[in-house]
Amino acid sequence: MAIKVGINGFGRIGRNIFRAAL
Repeated sequence: MAIKVGINGFGRIGRNIFRAAL
């Protein structure tokens, strides 16, 4: 859940990091 909130706050950058982590 915390990860989802972080991605939402980051925005596009957060999504990029999330994909790289995955």
